[in-house]
Amino acid sequence: MTGGSRRPTACLRWCLVTFAVVSALCVSGPALYWKIKKGFFNLKRSLPSCPPCVCDCPPPLSLLQIAPGLANLSVTDCGSSDPDLKKEMEKQLVDLLTEELKLQDAVALEHAQHMNATLAEARRVASQYQGEADKCIAATETCEAARQHAEALLIREKKVTSLWERRARRLGWEGK
Repeated sequence: MTGGSRRPTACLRWCLVTFAVVSALCVSGPALYWKIKKGFFNLKRSLPSCPPCVCDCPPPLSLLQIAPGLANLSVTDCGSSDPDLKKEMEKQLVDLLTEELKLQDAVALEHAQHMNATLAEARRVASQYQGEADKCIAATETCEAARQHAEALLIREKKVTSLWERRARRLGWEGK
């Protein structure tokens, strides 16, 4: 390590240590504060305490005294003027459960229809891709057959060329 690369590492390490100490104090500081404060109160309790204070305070106000209009409201009056809500509240539990099951069936049917449509689309696209793949395979096989045919022709041409070259050399040709 060079001297230049140690300085940023040491600075980073110092920052991390500082961050860890500050974080620990933020997390455990309030608990330590209350422990210490509770300890001081325990010391005060062991010391002789002053007599209890005698207060001549008025009694606390009740909710009815603060907001008298709240006493007139009752849960049974809630929605009594709305005929739809009144009709809904009069339904029996069995009716409500039956309606909930019908809603769940409707949602499940809609979900199944969506899934069937998605599956049909996926099959259509897969069939299209399979057709394209079949075309590619056929084209590849055609190209491979043409390559093999061209390779066979080249081998035959090399043999013919070699034969003519030998004949030419026998007759006195001094080529390459």
